[in-house]
Amino acid sequence: MKTVYSPLHAGHAGQMELVTSAIVPGFEKPSRAEFIKARVESEKLGPIVLPLEHDLAAAKRVHRADYIDFLPTVWPQWVESGFQGSAMPFTWPTRGLRGDVPPKRIDALLGYYSFDGGATFVEGTWAAIKSSYDVALTAAGLVKGGERSAFALCRPPGHHAGAGFMGGYCYINNAAVAAQWFLDQGAARVSILDVDYHHGNGTQEIFYDRADVQVLNLHGDPMVEYPFFLGHADERGAGAGEGFNINYPMPFGTNWDAWNASLEDACARLAAYAPDIVVVSLGVDTFEKDPISQFKLKSADYPKIGRRIAKLGLPTLFVQEGGYAVEEIGINAVGVLTGFEDR
Repeated sequence: MKTVYSPLHAGHAGQMELVTSAIVPGFEKPSRAEFIKARVESEKLGPIVLPLEHDLAAAKRVHRADYIDFLPTVWPQWVESGFQGSAMPFTWPTRGLRGDVPPKRIDALLGYYSFDGGATFVEGTWAAIKSSYDVALTAAGLVKGGERSAFALCRPPGHHAGAGFMGGYCYINNAAVAAQWFLDQGAARVSILDVDYHHGNGTQEIFYDRADVQVLNLHGDPMVEYPFFLGHADERGAGAGEGFNINYPMPFGTNWDAWNASLEDACARLAAYAPDIVVVSLGVDTFEKDPISQFKLKSADYPKIGRRIAKLGLPTLFVQEGGYAVEEIGINAVGVLTGFEDR
């Protein structure tokens, strides 16, 4: 299996984020990608290749054009305005406020285009976002070109980013971009299987009223877990998309047996949908030692996930999402991939 990786991700470093009670150094740090890359190399998973450059047209197929156009301007506007530190929002157009008129100040625009204070910017953030997008599309091109599978080692991740907003460390929704790109290249149906601990709210929002992309999410119960405001079991899609959005919210402490029961059901539904391509949003923050998650999967469980996905017998693109137990993230992410290859 080929891995696509860009060293430009490292420019997104030293950013701060807003959590429940403080502004703290970001959990989403460069070492995440480097631990995974090192494990890919030590396990001899396959060649590591650099991404090809892509324009932003594919991003604008799933995101609002004004949102994508905004992202490269954040840091220059922030500096020009005289602000220091991480570019971070502090106010949002919630219910009862107007969300249809973008303000002119950069600190307000950050709130207009986000849903939390976790997707912040430093000088190298846009280059990292763009490189992550290029990684995803390059890996998608490998699968389209005949590879059974490919691994997009994306950083920053993407599945919390919606059509017009960022959040949860995510800016461009790499999995959604890839799914739409496959459709534009001739696929009739695509399934996105999101195994990250946190619900892929952005992916759900983007495809919620569509029948050509099936979205299956296995995640922590939004009644008690981030992102809180999406991911309930009764969210089944709307209009033409009704029945093609499937959520599996699970309680704190979920172990392999319970989590795997959801995976089995999701894979059965995926097989019944009969997509041409599977895009896996590969989060490994389901790990028992993850610092911001509450599931209890062990390192030995991750190859089982890969083997189950492989049984679907479909071309598969793996797109890296979350996972924050940094020392183990490489073992667990690459464990899924080696399990897929059954070695």
